[in-house]
Amino acid sequence: MESVSQTLRHELERCGQTRYAVSKATGIPESVLSRFVHGQPLRGTTFDKLAEYLGLVLIKQPTAARRER
Repeated sequence: MESVSQTLRHELERCGQTRYAVSKATGIPESVLSRFVHGQPLRGTTFDKLAEYLGLVLIKQPTAARRER
């Protein structure tokens, strides 16, 4: 299972837009997007802006420990 950051990176690559275009649309500096693609984490609202641009939402699923209760 991919982490949330891995999913976001994957969707950024799949979106069909250049990092420049994503930067212009989101206000996130292109350098920040480049560092993110190469493994650095995003911070707070930057993560939220990118997820929103890509149409991603976080959905909580029950974990195995919670299902056993």
